[in-house]
Amino acid sequence: MRQVKYVAMVALAASTLGACATKGFVRKGLEEQRVALSTEKTERVAGDDALRTDVNGLRTDLNALRNDLTTMRTEFGAKITAMEGQVKFAMPVHFAFDDAAVRQDDQAALEKFAQVANQHYKGATITIEGFADPAGSADYNLRLSRERADAVRDYLVTKGLDGTALRTVGYGKTRLVRPGAQGTADGAELNRRVTFVIETPAGAATVAALSGMN
Repeated sequence: MRQVKYVAMVALAASTLGACATKGFVRKGLEEQRVALSTEKTERVAGDDALRTDVNGLRTDLNALRNDLTTMRTEFGAKITAMEGQVKFAMPVHFAFDDAAVRQDDQAALEKFAQVANQHYKGATITIEGFADPAGSADYNLRLSRERADAVRDYLVTKGLDGTALRTVGYGKTRLVRPGAQGTADGAELNRRVTFVIETPAGAATVAALSGMN
């Protein structure tokens, strides 16, 4: 009988210990799950905050770009066209007849362009396109238009743009704004100009900025 009681006590003790071990295992599992859920929640909240910060930052940048583009259009008469991967700025920067010097009257517009390019298109490749009116030979006008683009590039470098990101090309008397206008004729100055083409994926931002402008 004593042996039977001993066996029963051992069995009861084993059962009790097993139950305690099971409860401990379950408790440990629940604690690990709680910690995992708490960590996941913390990471999710942090991710949401980071995303919210990014969205707010993009909205701020877009508003700043819209304001700058508005200024360029209203104060300087720039014509801005956004395409996939490119943004084209037709600036009111013109040249005297048979001359490649940047005029003082155009410096403010170029300074604004430099500021916008530095702030919104930093690191992008910018092509400066030079043009001439129809007076003179094709070869001479190609050279003159390139000299105009080079002069504008040199001026923009003095305003903080990276010269290695600036390309220049001369198109001579092609793509005339006022066909046939040359020398001192009305509209001839519009043919003696430069335009800027910025190659950048940020062109999508310019599309969005322009879509909110009249």
